[in-house]
Amino acid sequence: MNQFENNFKIVFGYPIMLLVLMWSVYLLDFSSGKLFYEFGVYPRTIHGLIGVITMPLIHSQDDIKHILSNSLPIGVLLASLIHFYKAISGKVLLIIWIFTGLSTWVIARENYHIGMSGVIYGLVGFLFTSGALRKYKPLMGLSLFVVFLYGSLIWGIFPMETKVSWEGHLSGLVVGVATAIIFRKQGPQSPKFRYEIEKEMGIEPIDYEKIWREAMALEEELQNQTQESEPSNEDTSEGYPPFTYTYHLKKRDDDSGLK
Repeated sequence: MNQFENNFKIVFGYPIMLLVLMWSVYLLDFSSGKLFYEFGVYPRTIHGLIGVITMPLIHSQDDIKHILSNSLPIGVLLASLIHFYKAISGKVLLIIWIFTGLSTWVIARENYHIGMSGVIYGLVGFLFTSGALRKYKPLMGLSLFVVFLYGSLIWGIFPMETKVSWEGHLSGLVVGVATAIIFRKQGPQSPKFRYEIEKEMGIEPIDYEKIWREAMALEEELQNQTQESEPSNEDTSEGYPPFTYTYHLKKRDDDSGLK
């Protein structure tokens, strides 16, 4: 198995397993006629604390749209979390899962709160905030992608519908943002320039201007020394005038001309 196949199975394997578990619970609840919603979060009661663990896996039997509307977002968001934040994805999901349930248990209305939507809001909050904080282009692109797909979810944190657990949505979003801030220095980071790494290591930056000035001064000094060491072409004799040579041609008496 090569690295690509291994990453592919990890990125998509866990979301698929979660979806299978979620739908298995739904079908079991539907076929048995049992009241699984009682395993949801019921605020400020001891028996309601079990919902902190089980709430995301339970969905309404009255309308299949509840589980359908949660299936695609949780698959996409969890796969994105694992792909971009592989080293910390497990811890992030666990924190969002647990603390979204606890926050809902603290602030929500006295009723059973069920569904994966709180975790979905938590993942949206984490992925968007984390990408913005890290200033890393791939993660910033992921933030924009999340906003494009699920930006309209923001209306779910307001008490606009009585049958919707806006408290769970709000809890998930707040927990997701807080988790992104806590883990901002873990996981993928924006690449650093060389001078930033040297600064962290206590290495003084190279003063290239100073090196250039010293090189120019050395070159000028070498040129001066070379000129001083070159021999002079001028005549260095003292007291003797220069010699002059004069040649004369004399015609022979026999007029025979020059031979």
